[in-house]
Amino acid sequence: MIALSLAEIAAVVGGQTHDIPDPSVQVTGPVVRDSREAVPGSLFVAFAGERVDGHDFAAAVVEAGAVAVLASRPVGVPAIVVEDVQSALGALARHVVTRLGATLVALTGSAGKTSTKDLIAQVLRTKAPTVFTPGSLNNEIGLPLTALSATEETRFLVLEMGARGIGHIRYLTELTPPKVGVVLNVGSAHIGEFGGREQIAQAKGELVESLPAAEEGGTAILNADDPLVRAMASRTKAKVILFGESAEADVRAENVRLTDTGQPSFRLHTPSGASDVTMRLYGEHHVSNALAAAAVAHELGMSATEIATALSGAGSLSRWRMEVTERPDGVTVVNDAYNANPESMRAALRALVAMGKGRRTWAVLGKMAELGDEALAEHDAVGRLAVRLNVSKLVAVGGREASWLQLGAYNEGSWGEESVHVSDAQAAIDLLRSELRPGDVVLVKASRSVGLEGVAQALLQTGAEGEVAGR
Repeated sequence: MIALSLAEIAAVVGGQTHDIPDPSVQVTGPVVRDSREAVPGSLFVAFAGERVDGHDFAAAVVEAGAVAVLASRPVGVPAIVVEDVQSALGALARHVVTRLGATLVALTGSAGKTSTKDLIAQVLRTKAPTVFTPGSLNNEIGLPLTALSATEETRFLVLEMGARGIGHIRYLTELTPPKVGVVLNVGSAHIGEFGGREQIAQAKGELVESLPAAEEGGTAILNADDPLVRAMASRTKAKVILFGESAEADVRAENVRLTDTGQPSFRLHTPSGASDVTMRLYGEHHVSNALAAAAVAHELGMSATEIATALSGAGSLSRWRMEVTERPDGVTVVNDAYNANPESMRAALRALVAMGKGRRTWAVLGKMAELGDEALAEHDAVGRLAVRLNVSKLVAVGGREASWLQLGAYNEGSWGEESVHVSDAQAAIDLLRSELRPGDVVLVKASRSVGLEGVAQALLQTGAEGEVAGR
């Protein structure tokens, strides 16, 4: 964070200082909410959760070097006490972002947010110092913590914004007002919570509504291949840039193909030139993510050649997202178990098939959460797709939704041992350990709540650790 005195912070958040002998002492380290991350010069934010109360760790973090605690009550050590810690954290982030000279890039979408955010950050940091959201910390707590990690040297701040309802993104943009806004897609993720794709589009479009006008430097970067996203052009006063494979896109891909290892290759076209890209990531769905990143980079002054070079060198920064590891015996494990929705499931299955040409392929799949009334149809469709793509074997893991996956495969023609339904992750591990052969390719994917990453980890522990590809 930029250096601020405790007196300045108290004024910004409307708090009262307690047990602070010298309010001029500065916070020079990070702002943290995990007591284990407290270091000399840091500010600890004490949240009172259902199971753990951060206030209980106040003395320990000060002993570790934290300058003070942002708290909702006095804690017996230097503290700034406020009525609402979350609101105070947001106010502090807004103050710091306003003082920074950095260009703030925000992105949202139903699928691919984290992978695209990682790509944008990797491309931009070849140009100038860049701070970006770690993992998927994209909510009202994770986003301001990320913003507060920027320093005077930061030139680009890339923030992922998530939403579970109307108004959520609007709130986040008030905390950290973006200059460039990217909307990737409107899909099925969280459709059960939102109530429909139109409601999802309404929520995601709050990002472009928040942007400054074109004459003030605001830029909305929209997916030309998604009609609901493209329609958001009418909701913003910012300059609109379209990306996609459409001929009308300002930043587009041509001659898209997958290499023999399942990595996308294409010709990148921008308004200022064209260049070839071959990515280290896996799956054709990364082409759209790369185009979004390219559109951001082009608007911020990078050439097509610079962008293509950076995209070709970019790897996976966030765990369990098409994380590819090859065991010494030649079994390839694709851990994409961080989350799942119908769009990402289809993309992952296609990537599996591309990677597994001439080899046996296994799709170990579990529940896709929060699909509401569409759950049965979407799980059935994924099971059918696995058969149509000639995946060698589908292993559906878990309860009712997994049975729908297996039933879809059965109804599509998988009548023998090509598909199986197992009760839990351990049953899947036991099956795979007994039946995997050298050279097989295994995809593991489900919604985060299922915890299928344990299957991938167990498979890798079966043999000596391999080398992670795509990093």
